[in-house]
Amino acid sequence: MTVASELSTFASTDGDLGYLDTGSGDLVVLLHSGYVDHRVWHNQIPALAAEHRVIAPDVRGHGSSANATRPFRWADDLAGLLRHLDAGPAVLVGLSMGGLIATNTVLEYPELVRAVVTCGAATGEFQYTDPWTREIQAGMARTLAEGDLEGWLGFFVQVVPGPYRTIDDVDQDILRLVRELACGTLAKHTPGEKDWLVPVTDTFARASEIAVPLLTLNGGLEPADMLAAAERLAATVRDGRAEVVSGVGHYPNLEKPEVFNRILAEFLHTL
Repeated sequence: MTVASELSTFASTDGDLGYLDTGSGDLVVLLHSGYVDHRVWHNQIPALAAEHRVIAPDVRGHGSSANATRPFRWADDLAGLLRHLDAGPAVLVGLSMGGLIATNTVLEYPELVRAVVTCGAATGEFQYTDPWTREIQAGMARTLAEGDLEGWLGFFVQVVPGPYRTIDDVDQDILRLVRELACGTLAKHTPGEKDWLVPVTDTFARASEIAVPLLTLNGGLEPADMLAAAERLAATVRDGRAEVVSGVGHYPNLEKPEVFNRILAEFLHTL
C-alpha cells in the first residue's frame, strides 16, 4: 500500500482548506495541535493507513489551509470537509487543540462521529491552573503580541517536555520538528490580527450527551490538572476510558509512537 503525501484541497466558504487523504477502510481523522499542521502525525499516518482510510486536515489558519476572514467554528469546518467527501462516520483523534475540535464536533455533529480519542485535551472550558503552564501561556501571549518569533518559540517548545523536564531531556529531532511546523504556521499570520474563532460553549456540561466510545490518551508528564480533567471527561461520557503513556509529555504520539500507536490500534479494534 502506498501512503499519499500530496495534500488535497477543500474549497470552503472562506478559502481553501488542505488535507491528506490516504489508505482505505474505516475512517480515522487526525486533528493536529495548535500552531503546527498535519505532519505532527507523521508517525501515525502510515501505521493507521495500513488498515484504515486516514484523513489528516490542516486546521484553518494552520499549514496549507487558508486563514479565516470571517467568524468560523472548527466543528463546522470539519463537518463541511467530511460531507464534501461523503465520508463518515469517523473516529476523530485529536491532539491538544485537535482534541477540542474532536469533542466540539461530536457534540455538534454526532451523526458524523463514530468514536473520539483526545490527547492533551479535555473540553473547551478547561483552563490550566498550575503556575508552570500559566507562565508558559503568558509568555507566549506576550511575545506573540510583540512579534517576537524567537521569544515565542522559546516558550512554545517548552510545552513538549512539560513541567517536570527540560528541553534537554527530549529528543532534539522532535523539538526541531515542532519548531519547524510552528514557524510555518506563524508565518501565515501577523501580530494583533483578529481571531475569528467562535467557540462551542458548555462543552463539559454537555459531555454526558456523547454516546460514542471515547478514549483520553495522555502523556503521564502532563500537568496534574490536565490529567484530572481528562479522567473527568472519560468518567462523564457513557462509554469512556482513560489511558496514560508514562514518561512523556504533551506529544505522546511523537515521543513514544510505538506505544501510542498500539493503544490507539487496540481501541480501534474494539469499535
